[in-house]
Amino acid sequence: MSSTVSGNGLGSVTYVATEKDYFKKRQLKRTTGAFGLWAIGVSAVVSGDFSGWNGGIAQAGWGGFLIAAVVVYAMYVLMLNAISEMASAMPHTGGAYSFARAAMGPWGGFFTGLAETVEYVMTAATIVYFSSAYADSILMDLTGFSLTDAGYQWVWWLGIYAIFVALNWAGAETSFRFAQVVSIAALAIVAFFGVYALFSGKVDFSSLLDIKATAGNSSFLPFGVGAIFFAMPFAMWLFLGIEQLPLAAEEVREPERNIPKASRLCIMTLGISALIVVFLNPAVLGSAALGGSDEPLLDGFRAILPGNLAAVLSAFALVGLPASVQGITFAYGRNLYSLSRAGYYPAFLSLTGKRKTPYWGLVVGAIIGFAALFIIAYGGEGAGSVVLNIAVWGAVLAYLLQMVSYVLLRKRMPNIKRPFVSRFGVPGAVVAGLLSFAIFVAVLLNPDYRLAVYVMVGIYLAATVFFAVYGRKHLVLSPEEEFAASGGTAAYRTHE
Repeated sequence: MSSTVSGNGLGSVTYVATEKDYFKKRQLKRTTGAFGLWAIGVSAVVSGDFSGWNGGIAQAGWGGFLIAAVVVYAMYVLMLNAISEMASAMPHTGGAYSFARAAMGPWGGFFTGLAETVEYVMTAATIVYFSSAYADSILMDLTGFSLTDAGYQWVWWLGIYAIFVALNWAGAETSFRFAQVVSIAALAIVAFFGVYALFSGKVDFSSLLDIKATAGNSSFLPFGVGAIFFAMPFAMWLFLGIEQLPLAAEEVREPERNIPKASRLCIMTLGISALIVVFLNPAVLGSAALGGSDEPLLDGFRAILPGNLAAVLSAFALVGLPASVQGITFAYGRNLYSLSRAGYYPAFLSLTGKRKTPYWGLVVGAIIGFAALFIIAYGGEGAGSVVLNIAVWGAVLAYLLQMVSYVLLRKRMPNIKRPFVSRFGVPGAVVAGLLSFAIFVAVLLNPDYRLAVYVMVGIYLAATVFFAVYGRKHLVLSPEEEFAASGGTAAYRTHE
């Protein structure tokens, strides 16, 4: 049997009957509490301290980037409060898709979920790219041989993807435990860098402002106030991915309480680690030298440690990047799982097997990310920056739609149970949404991001055609769909 809802024509969607064991084949397992959730959040983001963020210094100078980072941090604080409130009311794996589905209907849910898919799949690809650059640089330091120089950088990508797909396939308990170990290790490395830099005698805070100012501007803002706008996407790299915690809702105990708690701990932790790298990394290298580096923290270690010791100890700096491959692989796997379980994507992506992990989602996300890197890198462009920009644009679009969802849910479903309530309420969500929109426009207007914009437009056009022709006619009453279709009155359940 099937049923059609939401009006007639293009706006309608059809829920189809499923086989009796449909949800039995798509089960997740609760395995962790607030600490494991904190670890998966930190692990997803901490690579931003190791690479990627420094491109913002090249865009706006150190002063401009600092302002951008403060603004972006405020955006994340406001946004995480709103997301935590929605997650406590809707503790489904769907996360952003779930919130938008309840607030804006199936099409809103689809577009928001797709934005988050792009964000996490392309973020994973970006981190794999920077991880390969770090690993290859260390290999070159230790052996004099480089896979990248030999034209085989893709071997790094393939190996990194294979390791972390296998790790996440092994089970959620393994994923959370690994995240705990690598998160603590990565934070320890950042802390070690900060302490050693301060006592090395190599810190020169005047070098923060060593970028030559353009006509009419200062050394603090060498490219003017407007450049802050274009540094904001890079500042996001210090925090991007932290909003993924609701995707673990069906694998964490007491998600209504632990998701808000872990979110607060994550943003505080990452704010401290960001301060260390933003102030000390350019202080030992100089902002001018740091702006174009693919491995800024590794270069920082080289600057403060002697010779071979730098090469050996710098290998430990590589921990931060695989930590984030782990966290983001978990995220895109659950995003694909929830959307495919509900019928928006092909249903096979939500199969979980004996280990209760969405193995097909993990594999397909890796294939897409690897293909994106391969096409862009061997097509003559800088793969890391292009894929990073695609990830950021997907992220800010998802952020904007989630903040719109928050405001609509406050108005349309005022009586649903909210175990956690944002201290900033609707005004905080509006400010976070406006800041997300500003970054969205920054990516749109900056000519350096033009290829990323074209790719995003192409993805959305193709996906819209797919959903209009096929997806909307094959939806399934998953927990997210039941909650939304009932107007928030259906009892929460996960078909466990």
